[in-house]
Amino acid sequence: METKDRARRAIPQGVVESRWLASDGKTAIRRIDWPVPAEPRGSLLFLPGRGDCYEKWLETLEQWAEEGWAVSSIDWRGQALSGRLGRDGMTGHVDDFAIWIDDLAKFWAEWAAGTPGPHVLVGHSMGGHLALRAVAERRVVPDALVLSAPMLGIHPTTIPATILHPVARMMTALGDSRRPAWKGNEKPQLIPNARALLLTHDESRYADEDWWRRERPAIAMGAASWRWIERALASIKGLEAKGVLESVELPVLLLATRHDGLVSWPAIRKAAARLPHAQLIDWGRECRHEILREVDPVRDRAMAAIRDFLKREAPARG
Repeated sequence: METKDRARRAIPQGVVESRWLASDGKTAIRRIDWPVPAEPRGSLLFLPGRGDCYEKWLETLEQWAEEGWAVSSIDWRGQALSGRLGRDGMTGHVDDFAIWIDDLAKFWAEWAAGTPGPHVLVGHSMGGHLALRAVAERRVVPDALVLSAPMLGIHPTTIPATILHPVARMMTALGDSRRPAWKGNEKPQLIPNARALLLTHDESRYADEDWWRRERPAIAMGAASWRWIERALASIKGLEAKGVLESVELPVLLLATRHDGLVSWPAIRKAAARLPHAQLIDWGRECRHEILREVDPVRDRAMAAIRDFLKREAPARG
């Protein structure tokens, strides 16, 4: 199937959207599942980023399903159509990233027990950070891990998390920690242009997100809260601690762009060097943050790299 024919603005036939009960036993988290193929290649769970929704990634999820994977994805609690944790409907807030780790650990245990192996975890941006943290803490144990532009550091990249974190902690103490950490542009028409310069060169794929926001307005999310910023930096510091990444024994593929405007390329490069069984593939200015939603030459290379990595590190079980 040609890329242009894949699902981008429709849920494919036979794919099921449903709700899953989170780690607190009462929060309903949205999930999406492709049917298990008759001869499955294995099972793959995709974790989206901050303020993200799985609708944006349908093309990629469908492609993995075409390759024989039983594919699933979930919202993060408090994002997309899985509620809000802040003081309003737009600010992205969480009291602690550990809440998301608990949710992921419970979901993974149930999902992996009911799907064919090998089991692969793929995370984008914040989802990549949480995936790596869950693996490092041994809360989930996939056969292989794929991280696309993982949030292992934030901007400004020249200032380490050990310095940024106390500043963020001070900002949370100056008022309601659920307040947004930045304001939207006063000229709304400039916002899409500015975001596109950070996310992708592909105008059509970028427009998919706006299409889905019109179809499902409740998935939209704006700025992160100061508490989110502070907890993100605390979690990043945790991964930076000596011995944490060095203890990750499973194979990890990292995809990154050296000119990422949202996450830290130097932090990704350092993490790849610390992980015992890591492979790093990087791009220059031809690639922005959303690697799997980029123009075809970039995206095709990324998908091929993932395919080759999984063929080698998570072979099909005959």
